[in-house]
Amino acid sequence: MRVFRAVAFWAIVVSATTSDLSPSLQKILSNTHGNPLYTYPTDLTRGIVPKGIHSHNDYWRSVPFYTALSVGCISIEADVWLYNSTLYVGHETAALTPARTFASLYIDPLLNVLDKQNPVSSLPTSTTKHGVFDGYSAQTLYLFVDVKTAGDETWPFVLKALEPLRSAGYLSRVENASSTSITYGPVTVIGTGNTPLSLVQPISPRDYFYDAPIPLLNSTFSNITSLVSPIASTDFAVQFGKLHRTSAAFNESQLALLRAQVAVAHKKGIQLRYWDQPAWPISLRNGVWKQLWDEGVDLINADDVAAAAGIW
Repeated sequence: MRVFRAVAFWAIVVSATTSDLSPSLQKILSNTHGNPLYTYPTDLTRGIVPKGIHSHNDYWRSVPFYTALSVGCISIEADVWLYNSTLYVGHETAALTPARTFASLYIDPLLNVLDKQNPVSSLPTSTTKHGVFDGYSAQTLYLFVDVKTAGDETWPFVLKALEPLRSAGYLSRVENASSTSITYGPVTVIGTGNTPLSLVQPISPRDYFYDAPIPLLNSTFSNITSLVSPIASTDFAVQFGKLHRTSAAFNESQLALLRAQVAVAHKKGIQLRYWDQPAWPISLRNGVWKQLWDEGVDLINADDVAAAAGIW
């Protein structure tokens, strides 16, 4: 995890330029550690620029959540399985362990970061909660919860697990049935996988949303608005099939389909994400990322988040 601290910067300065500094200035620099004058209270994510990247299967990373945060991902994903009233995180049941729960991998770390970005102060502070990115405090973090077990049974446990974020005022929400916009908070929860639409769309007020299917936004799901689904997703491979092995260029029909889907979603104020994109060759993967971004897709679905963050 990248933690940008002033003391670390000054340590580099001191070690690199000691011979160029006067003894008096060297003494000042060497004594800044721990001094409240040189400790920025919300510097955990200082210098990290948010990027339109979705950390696909985020729990696969050596350090879930924090790795995505360190490169500026504005969206992360956790697959959850309900067993014995506990939500476990993993891609399949063989990967589940008692220690790796939705609370331990996501809820608790999110609270830790957000509490650091919203420190208690004796001085006047805004009632608006700051998000996870220090220099971009209004940027929400999308938390996709991919329900793997039965949705009707599992979703209520997801909502219960969100209570610490809810009680702290960190969740985006729709205030009532007559609301015309989302009141964004530091975290925007989006149910996907087996999440039942019937447990999301009619509920008001609510602080959770639904991952609608992109191809059906102008047909079966035409009544879905951005208040229900601020982001919609679909399987890239199913929609577009195979691309040329050495070129990421979409053919005429593929490009027409992409542009039509982008237009429908954006007209509704809904952002788009495509998963199951080509992962290899790397040149093909990177080309697809760039093509999707250039055509207006809002979130680039990435397994290698560092590569996605560095490609532009």
